[in-house]
Amino acid sequence: MEAQKNKYDLILDSLQKLLENRKLQTISVSEIAQTAGIGKGSIYYYFPSKDAILEALVERNYEKPLTTAKNLSSQTEIPPFTRMAMIFQACRNASTEYLKSGEENGVGAPEKALLHQKYMSHLISEFKPVLAEIIQQGIDAGEIHFDRPEVLAEIVLIVLTVKMDNTIVPSSREEIEETIAGLVSLVEKGTDNPPGSLNFLMA
Repeated sequence: MEAQKNKYDLILDSLQKLLENRKLQTISVSEIAQTAGIGKGSIYYYFPSKDAILEALVERNYEKPLTTAKNLSSQTEIPPFTRMAMIFQACRNASTEYLKSGEENGVGAPEKALLHQKYMSHLISEFKPVLAEIIQQGIDAGEIHFDRPEVLAEIVLIVLTVKMDNTIVPSSREEIEETIAGLVSLVEKGTDNPPGSLNFLMA
């Protein structure tokens, strides 16, 4: 089992290494296998395509904050809004890790843009069901008054991801804080909570 895990990671490491100097479309599965020092057939044992390797690379890079977020959804002894705040912090951590890795791994601009798109999509899709479940638990407990938890989760995550990432629409710290404050106000109104009661969510 350990050997299989090592080979899986070796394939991901090899694609990341190739991306440092090459465009994704010019990299073949054979080259990934050659860089990894394994047979091409071994690649297909783990991944159906090159795109699947890229998806797994993105997922691995942000695995820790996402795992933390997923674990929170089952901890019902923690109040829903507290868990939401922890989710938002995990979102911040994921964005910080992404930006840090982009500076360190030397990936070219086109590939960085592609990885960024994959990252944003992955982050939102992975966090959405977790956050929606927490919101639903708050609804069931009478602490949140909103009838579309998945919609609320998606809206919140899109705004948070774009603003915290701060590369799609570059903003000053003040502008980011103003946008997030507006988001908090909307969440308060949409969930029938008094003004200022949810400011801690973005602390």
